[in-house]
Amino acid sequence: MIDASTLLLFTGACLALAMTPGPDMLLIASRSLSQGQGAGFASLAGIQLGTYCHALAAALGLSQLFVSVPLAYDALRLAGAAYLLYLAWKTLRSGSNLQLSAGLQTIPASRIFQQGLLTNILNPKMALFVLALFPQFIDPRAGSVVGQMLVLATILNAIGLVVNGTVIAVVSRMKRRFLRQRFSARWPNYLLSSVFAGLACKLIFDSRK
Repeated sequence: MIDASTLLLFTGACLALAMTPGPDMLLIASRSLSQGQGAGFASLAGIQLGTYCHALAAALGLSQLFVSVPLAYDALRLAGAAYLLYLAWKTLRSGSNLQLSAGLQTIPASRIFQQGLLTNILNPKMALFVLALFPQFIDPRAGSVVGQMLVLATILNAIGLVVNGTVIAVVSRMKRRFLRQRFSARWPNYLLSSVFAGLACKLIFDSRK
């Protein structure tokens, strides 16, 4: 079992990281603003399940593949970018006849969850992040490495739930203000499509550093 001082140090690191705006927070915030609080939490749940997948991959040595085989890293990076561009295109084309009050809320929460999960899994940056951070707090003598990895992932997700949950609540209130104004009924589509396209470009042009 991981000792308390190590868990406290890891918790502090996770809190600092969670409060730093990044792609996940941007995606969750845009989902909440365009589709409401439920969509924001569905997207967050998918992203957090992806974190567990990356933690298991790191524990089993699969994430090390991206370090030793650059082609594998690039293949996953481009696959993730292609998926995000597909989501951007699909979002832009959908809901042309929706009313502003409905926005994109016709999209099932299960689909939003799946999109959040795939977006996280197909991001090799997340795999390298887990591979770089988690092992620093793992002690092979303290028991199962897989178990320790899952404990750390749970702490990271719990902190992310608090931080991003606050973001979702705040942004969802902003959505109500937007609904009182006379905006185009397609503004949710434009917003979310732009976020997907921006994240895709970030994946395409980012180096692994």
